[in-house]
Amino acid sequence: MRAVDLGHGVRVQLRPLTTALMVAARGDPAVQALGEEAGDEESALAFAKALARVAILDWEGVGDADGKPIEPNPEAIDALLDLWPLFEAFQTGYVAKGLLLEQEKNVSPPLPTGSSAGAMGTAKPVR
Repeated sequence: MRAVDLGHGVRVQLRPLTTALMVAARGDPAVQALGEEAGDEESALAFAKALARVAILDWEGVGDADGKPIEPNPEAIDALLDLWPLFEAFQTGYVAKGLLLEQEKNVSPPLPTGSSAGAMGTAKPVR
């Protein structure tokens, strides 16, 4: 579990960002329903909400209209991310860090061994 401070007194407890969570978010009906005409902003918001719905385990600083604390639920999570500063903090504090880790895993340095490691060029320039 990981805690992320979204600011404005809101702190969320999140599952670790795993491939399974990313796949679940991508398969969310709201994300799948986006057409090709959807802009980057609309897609980012839909994906962030889908990811938050599966990732948020608990939170502090979120309440109803009377200020009474409420438990995380899909509607409340969506409403939370409709607030720009909280959405931005979720994107940078959770989503972006997870994506950076995913990118780092996908980059491999050249291997010093292998079938071509010690190979010498056999082609010779034509004179």
